[in-house]
Amino acid sequence: MRTTVFSTPLITPILRGISIVVLKLIGWKTRGEELEHQRFVLIGAPHTSNWDFPLMLMVVLKLRLRVFWMGKHTLFPFPFGGLMKWLGGIPIDRSASHNVVNETVRQYKQHDELVILIPPEGTRSKVTKWKTGFYHIANLASVPILLGYVDAGNKEAGFADFFTPSGDAEKDMDEIRDFYSKKKGLRAENS
Repeated sequence: MRTTVFSTPLITPILRGISIVVLKLIGWKTRGEELEHQRFVLIGAPHTSNWDFPLMLMVVLKLRLRVFWMGKHTLFPFPFGGLMKWLGGIPIDRSASHNVVNETVRQYKQHDELVILIPPEGTRSKVTKWKTGFYHIANLASVPILLGYVDAGNKEAGFADFFTPSGDAEKDMDEIRDFYSKKKGLRAENS
């Protein structure tokens, strides 16, 4: 896998230290611990603001995860595309079917360690139905889903438990959404 902000010698430890200090200064608590084996799908919700990105970037750095994240291709324009990819970004063109689920499953089969962060809402706006690609990726790749979250009501961000897909997507999605129903995003009106 390519070098990112989470794996760049010298720079990553410096950014980790800065992240720890900034999180403390702004009063946010981090939940979760460093994980030895990093092979899972990480979902992050509620995703309600552009500020979710720098907040989760700091949390991920602090907890020493090596994450790649999916974002709409319009977040990767020239000349910023290289920076966004270094930040772990994988551009996704949502205007056409590109078989993202199967390609991501293939990547899991080729790598012993891989963490892909996917916001299940697919947007910062309020939604009534989540996208299920993250679930299908985890189920087909036989990897667990780590429940990452932002809870602005408690000024807390981090990772809760692993969820193992049963294959019953409807039942599993209800259980996952139930966990997030108690979390408030940075823009509560979009939670």
